[in-house]
Amino acid sequence: MSTHGDLHAFRRVVLEPAGALAVAGMKKYVEENEIKGQTLVAITSGANMDFDRLRFVSERADSSERTLAVTIPESPGSFRALYSQIWPRNVTEFSYRYESDGDAHVLISFQPMMNVANDFDGIVASLEDNGFSCLDVSNNELGKGHVRHMAGGRSSVPHERLFRFEFPESPGALQRFLLSLDIVWNVSLFHYRNHGDDFGRVLVGIQVPDKGDRDLARFLDTLGYRYEEETGNPIYHLFLRADTGESA
Repeated sequence: MSTHGDLHAFRRVVLEPAGALAVAGMKKYVEENEIKGQTLVAITSGANMDFDRLRFVSERADSSERTLAVTIPESPGSFRALYSQIWPRNVTEFSYRYESDGDAHVLISFQPMMNVANDFDGIVASLEDNGFSCLDVSNNELGKGHVRHMAGGRSSVPHERLFRFEFPESPGALQRFLLSLDIVWNVSLFHYRNHGDDFGRVLVGIQVPDKGDRDLARFLDTLGYRYEEETGNPIYHLFLRADTGESA
């Protein structure tokens, strides 16, 4: 666990990055010199902590989160099969965007079980045994700082409808949501990020032919989750679609 994580876990103290430096140095000094039975003092500070720095700290302080870039077949059932390999571990991020009819690339972050030895390595081995190629990007600054926010990008997938869903955030809530999406249409976009809120927010793209509008409306009405259609949102067309003249 990082110094920030230690201080919050054991003292419920949130320090600015520079303010935690003294504690980090003291921890290293104690370890290198094998010091025991002494009282040491470190001067810390949190005066310069603001919401921008808090966002930076929260993304890096919790070393329990691990992130994988996983390649899965672009075929029905692969998306759910991937998640079933991670469950019941807490999934904190799930990002996917349809690109082609070949392979699909998914970013998934989760917290390995702390009471299971080498749980993360076991998950990676299980995924690869089931045909999913994995790349550990937990400590990849390009992946953590940039690509995780850009994964997927624009696509010209036809007949796509975009929806935002909300569901009460609780253990197993994402799995229940995925099971509720047991639909005949192809999921072309999926993004979920756990921000510690009371509600989980998911962005989902669904390929629905024009003649399927009535069935889609029936499905949404019986789903039981609050939703908002974003197909007409200009941000969607600017950053998530690569239109080729064919309507979404």
